[in-house]
This record gives sequence, C-alpha cells and structure tokens, in this order.
Amino acid sequence: MKARFWGPLAPLTLGLAVVVFGVDQLHKYWMLDVYGIIEKAPVRITSFFDLVMVWNTGVSYGLFSTHLQEWLVALTLAIVILLWIWACGASRAIAAAALGMVIGGALGNASDRLTRGAVADFFHFHYQSFSWYVFNVADIAIVVGVALLMYESVVIGDRGNRRGKA
Repeated sequence: MKARFWGPLAPLTLGLAVVVFGVDQLHKYWMLDVYGIIEKAPVRITSFFDLVMVWNTGVSYGLFSTHLQEWLVALTLAIVILLWIWACGASRAIAAAALGMVIGGALGNASDRLTRGAVADFFHFHYQSFSWYVFNVADIAIVVGVALLMYESVVIGDRGNRRGKA
C-alpha cells in the first residue's frame, strides 16, 4: 500500500492543525509574556481550578521526564508524520478533524520543547486531596482529538460503510 501525502480531507486536517497550534502558542505567549503567570502563580479562579506554572519535561502529564527534549521532539515529529498519512487517507471529516487537532496539539508542545526546553502547562483542577494533572491548550486539543477518533471508530465504525449494502 502506497502512502499518500495529500487527500480530499487534508485541507481540513491542515487547517485545524494550524488553528490549534496557533491558539496554543498564542495562549502560552499571553500567559508567560503578557500576563506573567510565573510571578503570579498560583492564581485561584474557583475553589477547584487554579492557573499555575509547571514546566513539563516528560511525555504525557509529566510521565517519563527527561532532559533529552530533542528526542521527544524527534519522536513527536515521527508520530505527526504517521498521523498526517492517516489523515490523508481518511474518508470521514470527523477523523480528519480529530487528526488535525492531535497534530496541532502535538506540534504546539513540540514547539515548546524546542524553544523553551520544556512544555508550559497552566490549568490545574483539584478537589480536596484530589489533584488532576496540570495541562495546556495543546493537551486539550489532543484529548478531544483522540476522543473523536474513538467515537468515530467505536460508535460510527462500519455503520457508514454498510450504507446501501443489503
């Protein structure tokens, strides 16, 4: 099977990847350079949500922390290429959109690793002794994208391919 690097839904994937990347980078710029979260953190928004400043040197949610950020960037780029090939062969807009969100989020975090040496995370949910991982806009896009891919695979599944078949 030959890999395709462009397909009918590629513009949707590319467009969403660019939007997610842009919003993520703009938000990080605003939080770090305009709002000054480093000096102000933590900022209590509600009894269960704070704005904080965490530099993530790990993979997901700080797991597998490493000082070898270049390796994580290289791994991210390899995965992004595979996701792009998948998106170029996508037959449904929901899959193409979901992959665009994952690609944009992954590239947003990779950009942080290259320019800042770690990923900037800001959002922290907590309740009493429970504390959720600290995350950012790119992470939200990745999670939503993966959830949409699961929905497309599990709920929609072959239903779309069975139309018109007896």
